[in-house]
Amino acid sequence: MRLDTPTLLLVTVIVTFMVGTLFLLSWGQDRRARSLAIWGVAHIAGAVASGLLALRGVIPDAVSVGVANTVMIGAYGLIWSGVRAFEGRPLRLGLALSGGALWGCLCLVPEFYGSLAARVILASAVAGTFCAACAYEIWRGRGEALVSRYPAMILLGAYGLVYYVRIPLALLTPLPTNQNLMQSAWLAILCFAGMLFTVAIAFTFMALTKERVERVQRQAAETDPLTGVASRRALVAGAEALLADPARPVTLLLFDLDHFKSINDAHGHMVGDGVLVGFCCIVQALLPPGALFGRMGGEEFACVLPGRDVEGALRHAGLIRAAVARLSVPSLPALSVSVSIGAAGAPATGRDLDALLRRADAALYRAKRNGRNRIEVSPALLAA
Repeated sequence: MRLDTPTLLLVTVIVTFMVGTLFLLSWGQDRRARSLAIWGVAHIAGAVASGLLALRGVIPDAVSVGVANTVMIGAYGLIWSGVRAFEGRPLRLGLALSGGALWGCLCLVPEFYGSLAARVILASAVAGTFCAACAYEIWRGRGEALVSRYPAMILLGAYGLVYYVRIPLALLTPLPTNQNLMQSAWLAILCFAGMLFTVAIAFTFMALTKERVERVQRQAAETDPLTGVASRRALVAGAEALLADPARPVTLLLFDLDHFKSINDAHGHMVGDGVLVGFCCIVQALLPPGALFGRMGGEEFACVLPGRDVEGALRHAGLIRAAVARLSVPSLPALSVSVSIGAAGAPATGRDLDALLRRADAALYRAKRNGRNRIEVSPALLAA
């Protein structure tokens, strides 16, 4: 089967323009995602460059060769800038456009412009380097777990490799002349590969953006907006996962800040919010690794301690109670903060979260009734 280069170029123009338009439409829905706008502009520039290449022989060579490749190389640089924007790094637009500027300047040199091999080598080296740089930028951001990150790296690396392979081929194989360039298998294969990679990479870029949005939304749903600790939803899900293992002992601590309404009434809600944040900082600093801590609602918090014996769990509860009792604000000498704690343990069988919460809540109620600023333990945990 013979690949028709002009047809492939026309299809490349249409596909690349549509991809760029989709990026811009997606950016219009989320103006904070600058990478989508940059990728959109880059793909539309690539479509314009492909259109100029398709008009080879119809328009002056200075436009179909010099200007077209200048724009195309600049588009690769913009894609790299878009990846950097996606990863939260500076765009470095000057460096991104330097490859196209170098090509445009060298095209003014007759010796370079007259050598097809030199033009192929330079264009391939710059485009391949930008593809490899995109893959590297995505690899650098691997601390953010996104499913499409590694497919994007592989595709960009493979696309860069396709360009690098052209360099030795330009030196070792005969190249087409300017007269039969549009019938060259070189250009046809490159157009076909470029079109496939354009679509595949665009899909991975869209997937990366979508996964990040979903990840941010999930984190927002699982995080209490005031204190930054786990929300009730995340706490319940984590506790149920821990309780699903019958071989792992689990202790639940319920915390309730004493007279919190009085703090709000006497000092204002801003101070009350500060007390909640300060309490969470104290608890997180004193809890052991692996503990699950979150806000149940209002001034009530909970902590799940997996793999802890009764003595260990109560020891951490005692440290927290004592530390909170020493919490003070020099500018508010009348401010007094204390916490009541109820503790309950999950049995070896019938490990139901609702039942565990009821036992811990009953212990917390006794702590409130017996004078506050104290720890009470459920009878089952005390017997253990």
